[in-house]
Amino acid sequence: MSMRVGILTGGGDCPGLNAVIRAVAKSLMSQHDATVIGFEEGFLGLIERRSVELDWRACSGILNRGGTILGTHNRANPMSYFGAGGADVSDDVAAYYHELGLDGVVVLGGDGTMSICHDLSQRGMRFIGVPKTIDNDLMNTDRTFGFDTAVSVATDALDRLQTTGQSHSRIMILETMGRYTGWLALHAGIAGGADLILIPEIPYDIDEIVRVCADRESRQRFTIIVVAEGAKPRGGDMVVRELIEGSPDPMRLGGVSGVLRLALESRLDSEIRTTVLGHVQRGGSPTPFDRVFASNLGAYAASLVASDTWGRMVALKDNHLTSVPLEQVAHQTRYVPRDSTLVATALAVGASFGDPDLDLPLAALGDSVKYE
Repeated sequence: MSMRVGILTGGGDCPGLNAVIRAVAKSLMSQHDATVIGFEEGFLGLIERRSVELDWRACSGILNRGGTILGTHNRANPMSYFGAGGADVSDDVAAYYHELGLDGVVVLGGDGTMSICHDLSQRGMRFIGVPKTIDNDLMNTDRTFGFDTAVSVATDALDRLQTTGQSHSRIMILETMGRYTGWLALHAGIAGGADLILIPEIPYDIDEIVRVCADRESRQRFTIIVVAEGAKPRGGDMVVRELIEGSPDPMRLGGVSGVLRLALESRLDSEIRTTVLGHVQRGGSPTPFDRVFASNLGAYAASLVASDTWGRMVALKDNHLTSVPLEQVAHQTRYVPRDSTLVATALAVGASFGDPDLDLPLAALGDSVKYE
């Protein structure tokens, strides 16, 4: 009997999802004569018993497409299903899984999705995870697919904001996604030559931001600030846009750029403009890097399925594809270390993190530093 393998995309959409679906399905169908079942709208498809058999044609011509051909839903947690008043419907999900005769399910998602997989594993279901998030905040993998595309979008925005900032002698603030981590803002800030990079891991001092901007007013006449949505002042809190009940991650951040603008306007002479990229960072066609990376991850996930290896997430570690147990990923977040090479590099080229006490010479990291 040939294998029967499910596949679903959980959480928010992300460039590269279709590339992974394509790689997983085609690898299993061509090399192992497997039947691949796609669940519509992520875990919601498992809950509501909505699935479709994927064939070769369905998985062709989708490598360069953004989004996901299966659809996704970021509130469908079987352990607390919003459609049933927050009830645990995981037993019903497990029953449907077994009715379909699945050997297991390949799940594409971030930390919330991997946490759900780990919890459902306790109910006799088998999973392989593939690390997806533009935030790059999953534990035990050096990179997630979709991140490169999001960094490219944010960097392009910074390039464009710099030209108008220079032309009008303005302070331009760009707010990126990233939730509780600063990987996206940090990478884009370095790539886009930002003067100030504000991330959740390094609370900022508003007086230091004013000092940097005032100094640039007298010299360069413009300032570029990139701020992660989860950035916060010393002793302060993150800016919460809304709370969504029933979501694995109910807190939605956003609006820190507006708060920062109000704090700076009365203390500086320059005009200040804000731009919130929002879901622009999630959409569109994946970069060539993400297409290749997602394809590698998908093919490797298929190889784990073929070897009957379950309960693990595909990972990139020290430039090698490997896998790690789901419990080493579930309910955890990978933060930017204060002594990160990236932080040291940004400081070396003159960027500020809004912290007057932050000093991290590259030489202090030693002769061999980790490339991030």
